[in-house]
Amino acid sequence: MDGEFDETVLRQRLDALRSEHRALDDEVRALTMCGVIDQLKIMRLKRRKLALKDEMFRLEDILNPDIIA
Repeated sequence: MDGEFDETVLRQRLDALRSEHRALDDEVRALTMCGVIDQLKIMRLKRRKLALKDEMFRLEDILNPDIIA
């Protein structure tokens, strides 16, 4: 497997995660704005957002490692 291919796949995955994170953020915002207070659903959405954020940080670390000279 080529390093360039791996990077391309990781970047595509990162873009997909960011898109899903934004969609969940919009859904949480819509639920709270329309007055629907389903706390369990909102909590699950926020938990999913956090899991996505963790995965995004992990991929960003792989793509942009900290190089200590």
